[in-house]
Amino acid sequence: MSHPRISRRRFCGQSAVALAAPYVITTAALGNADKPAASERVTLGHIGTGGQGGFLFRNFQTCKGAQSVAVADCYADRREAYAKMCKGKAYRDFRELLARDDIDAVVVATPDHWHVPIALAAARAKKDAYVEKPLGVTVEECLAARKVFAEHHRIFQYGTQQRSSSHCRFGCELVRSGRIGKVHTMEVVAPDGGAGGSTQVVEVPKNLDYPMWCGPSPVRPYTADRCKPPGTYWIYDYSIGYLGGWGAHPLDIMVWGCDADTAGPMTIEGTGVIPTEGLYDTVYHWDMKIEMAGGVKMTFTPGGDSTRFLGPEGWVRIWRGGIDAEPKSLLTSKIGPNDVHLIDSKNHYQNFVDAVKSRQGAVSNLEDAVRSDLISQLCNIAVRVKRKITWDPKKATIVGDPEAARLMHRDMRAPWTL
Repeated sequence: MSHPRISRRRFCGQSAVALAAPYVITTAALGNADKPAASERVTLGHIGTGGQGGFLFRNFQTCKGAQSVAVADCYADRREAYAKMCKGKAYRDFRELLARDDIDAVVVATPDHWHVPIALAAARAKKDAYVEKPLGVTVEECLAARKVFAEHHRIFQYGTQQRSSSHCRFGCELVRSGRIGKVHTMEVVAPDGGAGGSTQVVEVPKNLDYPMWCGPSPVRPYTADRCKPPGTYWIYDYSIGYLGGWGAHPLDIMVWGCDADTAGPMTIEGTGVIPTEGLYDTVYHWDMKIEMAGGVKMTFTPGGDSTRFLGPEGWVRIWRGGIDAEPKSLLTSKIGPNDVHLIDSKNHYQNFVDAVKSRQGAVSNLEDAVRSDLISQLCNIAVRVKRKITWDPKKATIVGDPEAARLMHRDMRAPWTL
């Protein structure tokens, strides 16, 4: 089997076409048919309703036992339109939404630089959170998310929807059940980034609260390509590029199928291109090599969207559209009662709603989100300092390299803090 080489631009473009098509939200979808009592419903607030945020909003309308009641967005037309759809209230400032005690959980689908600050504020406000990937823009943000959600006992669902695909779960169960022997190599591939973007200063759209959109990041002169894809993914003020933005998907499958990254210190080295002209300035054309404790080796390169586990008895490769393996007999084998069984989620959004109700962990948990995001962050740092770095998972820091360790942190624009 082969897998398609798909760029995030193409994927987002396809999503945008789908979202632009007429979409009718039925009475049942809005939770008004056979609606459970208010005390039994999970009330949702949506923070960020752009392309992906709008897609999530629509999916959550079909979830049993959930009701969307509020929307926050820096774009006035977006928040008003989606608030009208759910007969809820629209907010310019997400903090006003979080202040409501009648909201149980939030769906965070903002640009990357807002993911963790908003998620932390939600946890502190006693809200559970579905958070789009990637997780943070720094190592420090990832570690803060892990700490705060644990302290406040909040449910977290990561936007790595492949965990709710049966073939992804099956492939990881094969690996964890030892069907290929002990994993010695992992090959991760994600779509590449790029250069470009207009630097010409233009007027800020009247319907956009630009300072709020920038939030903890610097307020730069506004350009036409700054606040929309791929700028939101490829500008370092807001992201680490597709190392995290697309890498989150195959890296998430990697940590779902193997725990080698937790065994002890690991080294990260590699090369990449950082544009020096144009608006976009995140790493692309990367070529990363990681060695984990116990001798497990990993490569991370641009291309399609794939995770391959190799062991002495064969290999398993998983991507969004399918699975392949050697020997081929693995593909028709059964996961037995004594094998490893992972959480079986048929619907990523319903899984979150059900987890909020049951107070049991969701399929894309925060611990795994931190693990996969840290790999993206460390690759970014290694490329920027142009040398091998060492990460100690027990100390949760880069060791022996103060300059590299400083890049685990970014200053935040007042009044925003972690």
